[in-house]
Order: sequence, then structure tokens, then C-alpha cells
Amino acid sequence: MSNYLVAALYKFVRLPEYASLQAPLTEICISNDVKGTLLLAAEGINGTIAGPEAGVRNVLAYLRGHSEFADLIHKESWADEEPFLRAKVRLKKEIVTMGVDGIDPNKIVGTYVKPEDWNALISDPDTVVVDTRNDYEVAIGTFKGAVDPKTKSFREFPAWAAENKDTLKKPKVAMFCTGGIRCEKSTAFMKEQGYDEVYHLEGGILKYLEEVPEDQSLWEGDCFVFDERVSVRHGLEPGDYDMCRACRRPISEEEKELPEFVEGVSCPYCHEETTPEQKERFAERQKQIMLAKNRGEKHIGITKPRAGDEAAVVAEDA
Repeated sequence: MSNYLVAALYKFVRLPEYASLQAPLTEICISNDVKGTLLLAAEGINGTIAGPEAGVRNVLAYLRGHSEFADLIHKESWADEEPFLRAKVRLKKEIVTMGVDGIDPNKIVGTYVKPEDWNALISDPDTVVVDTRNDYEVAIGTFKGAVDPKTKSFREFPAWAAENKDTLKKPKVAMFCTGGIRCEKSTAFMKEQGYDEVYHLEGGILKYLEEVPEDQSLWEGDCFVFDERVSVRHGLEPGDYDMCRACRRPISEEEKELPEFVEGVSCPYCHEETTPEQKERFAERQKQIMLAKNRGEKHIGITKPRAGDEAAVVAEDA
């Protein structure tokens, strides 16, 4: 069995005193050798944590000891290597950033569809299927026939929906994301905009890949995850992608053979996005990472997540 239990979680709930949870939650994570990122906001919690099984279960039990999180649902997977490098509990305005005031999934949200019922819904000719994730996530895998909004961040989704009403004209709108949290907000937003039959995949892609047999699946490719596994396939087995340490985009083995790829410095996607000075800093960082590795030590040398991905570092989509 793999050594590290990975738990992805989120819950929309009124949490007016959320800041008071930051210190004790950080302490319980550290004392149990649990790492990852948890986001706290007045609208709830979102995050992904990983560590020894007993430690992760202790943190989950601590959370469920609070009445607001008594019915907290999480999704589990396993990793052979430590997926995160440190424990972080951050305070945010939103646990997943859409940037539209007044969207509250506790008041209005789309209809949940269980993984075993998802194929029938998205195969219905009266259904338009929308991938609410960012472009670099969609690029390595999505559901057959899904619309790709080509958004760089979740903040761009409301504008995309407003500009693509013709695409969304079908009677049913089915939406999905990695773990479900973006769909909570995107379906709430769509309902607020007057769309009637709005659905989303309960538990997200991760639950679908866990429960639906591969020979019955309408999923194509890998699912990007925001940790050291980079991507997963059916059964939540590790996927075929690595991560560019400069921009955190997923990259294939073929892309690593291109001249624009320099380990820790650039890849074909970000080669033109960074200045020579930035590349020089990245190269020095990569040098320090390799020196630490040769000494048998870990080096905290990962860049910050891409702009717009506040929830991305916690698997968004938990």
C-alpha cells in the first residue's frame, strides 16, 4: 500500500469566526505530520491534505468535531511520495474565487448527479456539457463532447457564460470540475442567471474516475490534480504527466524533449512568459534543489501557483 493518504475536502457553510480556526488547525496538522493547504473563509472551507493515514484521520476528526463541519465529506486517494511540502492554513475572501458577489451555494445550486448517472445525462442530445476548469487542466483530459471555455482562471467563467449564451441554449446544462467545488459556484451562478435545468457531477471528476469502470467511461485523458502527483487516471492511479516547476502546468514526456524545456526553468508553455532575470533565478533555485537532493535533503523550491488559482494549490477543487 502507498504511504501517504490524500484527503480532498470542501464545504460551503456560514463561518463568521473563520479566522479563529487558523492557528489551532495549523497546529493539529503540524503535530500529526500532515501537509497541504486549507483555505478558510466566511463561506466555508476548501483544501487537500496528505500524510500518514492516522494523522490525516486525526485532522478530519478534529474538523468534524466542530458543529459546522460535522457532516464534512472528503475524498480519499493514496500517493507513494509526499504530495505536499508543508502545512498551510490560509484566510481568504472566498474558498474558490469566482469574484461575483452574492453567489451562495447554500441558498441555490444545481442538481447533483451521481457518477453512475452522469453518462446518461451527458449523452442526452438536449444537454450541453461544460468543463468549468482552466485551459491547462482541460488540455490533458475532459469528458467526451464537453465544451471548453478556454478560461485562464475561474474568475473568467461569468464573462464566458455571458458571451456564450448561444452555446448554452440547450434545455439542460451539465457542469463538472475536478472535485465539485467550482461547480457549486458555477451552477449557483447559472441558476441566478435564469437557467432552469442546471446539473453538476457530484464529487467531481475524481469521484467519477474512482467509481465508474474504465470500460464504461466517457472520460478521455488524465485529470490534473494540484499536488505532486500532477495527474490521475481511472481508479485514481497516477497519470503520465510531470509538472513544470516554473509555471506549474502539466507537461508530457514528449514536451520535455523540446528545446524550450529546461528543468525547473521553463517549458514550451511558459518559455516566452518569463524574463531572462526570472529564468536566471529559476536556474539558481533548480541548482539548489539538486544540491539538496544530492545531500539527501528536501528543498522547498516550488514556485507559487499560477495567477487566479488560489484554490488550485489545494486541489481546487477539492
